[in-house]
Order: sequence, then C-alpha cells, then structure tokens
Amino acid sequence: MIVWLIAAAVALVPLLAGGRAAERLAGAGWTHRCPRAALVMWQAIGLAGGMGAIGIGLVAAVAPLAAVFPHGAHTLIRQILDGRGLDGLGGAHIGALAWSAGLIGWLSLHTVRAAVRTLRAQRRQRLLVDVVADPSLLPDAYVLPDAQPVAYCIPGRRARVVLSTGTLDLLDGEEVEAVLGHERAHAAGRHDLLLLPFLALAQAFPGLPAATTARQVVPVLLEMLADDRARRVHGELPLARALVRMAAPKAGPAAAGTLALADTAVVDRVERLLRGHPQPGWMSAAAYCAAGLLLSGPVAVLVAPVLCITVWRM
Repeated sequence: MIVWLIAAAVALVPLLAGGRAAERLAGAGWTHRCPRAALVMWQAIGLAGGMGAIGIGLVAAVAPLAAVFPHGAHTLIRQILDGRGLDGLGGAHIGALAWSAGLIGWLSLHTVRAAVRTLRAQRRQRLLVDVVADPSLLPDAYVLPDAQPVAYCIPGRRARVVLSTGTLDLLDGEEVEAVLGHERAHAAGRHDLLLLPFLALAQAFPGLPAATTARQVVPVLLEMLADDRARRVHGELPLARALVRMAAPKAGPAAAGTLALADTAVVDRVERLLRGHPQPGWMSAAAYCAAGLLLSGPVAVLVAPVLCITVWRM
C-alpha cells in the first residue's frame, strides 16, 4: 500500500509546493520559447494533482481489505455489488473514501459551473455581435462600428472573429490579416476549452497558489500559441506592429467569454516575436517527459483497479 500511496502523493508536490515554485515555473524563460510544452506541463500539474488527491483517499480507504491496492479496490467493489457495503472499513477508512468522493463532486461541480458561465458569456457576446456588427466582406469576421481599436474571438461551435472599424482604420492590410490569423487560431484551437479546467481549478481552490498562478499564466501561453500560428502565415513584423499599435490606446479588458488580441502580456509577446527565439527540441521533449512522469503515478492508481476487475472477469 505504501508504494501506491507514494505514487499518488508525488503528483501533489507541484500543487502543494507553494507559490514560489509555481512562480518559478511561470517565469522560466523556456516557457515562452516552447509555449505548447509549457501548457502541457501546467495541464499535467493540474490533472495529476486532482487525480493524486483522489487516489490517496482511495488507497487509504481499501487498506484493510487487501495488502495490495488493486486487490483491495476490487474487493470493495465486489462486496458493494454483493450487498455487503463497506464491511471491514473503519471510521478513518470511510472518511478517506468520503474524501475521494467529495473531491470528485467538488471538482465536477466547479467544472460544470465554469463551463456554464463561459457558455453563457459566449452566447451573450455572439448575440450582441450579431445585432450590432456591420456586414463584412470576410465570411468569418464581424465588424463593430466602434472607433476604439478592438480585435477578439468569441470561441465555440459558432465562433466569431470580431474587429472594430477603429481597428481597420488603424492597421494596414498586412496587419489586419495577421490579426485575423491570430484570432482564427484561437477559434480553430478551441483555446476556450483549454482554459476552462484552469478556471474551474482556481474557483474550486482559490487559496491554492499554484491554481491562481496557472489561471494567470495559461492565457498568456494560449496567446503565444495563437501568435505562433499567425506568424507562420503572415510573418512576425505585421503581427508585432499590430500588437503594439492596438495595445497603446486600449481602454479596458476584453469582455467575458472572449479571447482578445492585445490584452495579455503584450510586451513579452512582442519581444518574443521580434527576437524570433528558436524552439529547442530538447526543451519540449524534457517538458513532455516530465509531464508524463507526473501523470504516471495517479493514472496507475486509478487504472490498476479497472485492470484487476477485467482480469478477474476473464
């Protein structure tokens, strides 16, 4: 049982290491050079932490039923199906089982709440754009009659790429195309879905420094991913010029449920575009390996009982 507890507990270290460890990862230079790998790393930290916390409760709960966790979980499932319920479990073990069940419910609740809020905000923004926007020559773009330079994406199955007349007046043709490429990257990549788990985690555990840091860092990484897709088609300079020119007069943040061009880490993004940092393969490979190792323990804890039941049925 000790080995299984360690396998689940190790995954909690990045989440529970404190704000300083999360800030170091957020500020690491390689994350801007390899935003996709950095995003995978943050996803692994969140997912492994959640699964590890659930797994610890499950391992502790079935300890009296067998010497090895998968057999204990199998035994518990069999006796529940046979009508013997939680026979053999003491108060502490039932508490551990309740911890896992409660954590699953808590995370599910906040994930659903975050999804509902995001979908409502996106639906409201789509409705407003459909009512207010002027016809556009571009099939997937909507133009708002607003002198303030605005460019953002409303993700979803019916995505909207929104520009303002102020944007069209401010930018030249190349810059407009770069902006459209950036926003289309958000829509095609469904970046709203990638951000959703971090919104839910930050809402579920507002006092957890790693969750708060991830909520702040992940949007920047998503903007950099969209920048990379746009720069491959339209080049670095048009996009960098558009970012600088649109960021200067910005009056406020983008509306809820949208992903805006020049609201997030503009200085870092422009600097990154102009420097044209290479993306060393070994950095990405190391991040992917670390993410895989982090997930391996919790995944083994949750999958082992399923395999044990499958083998028993065979």
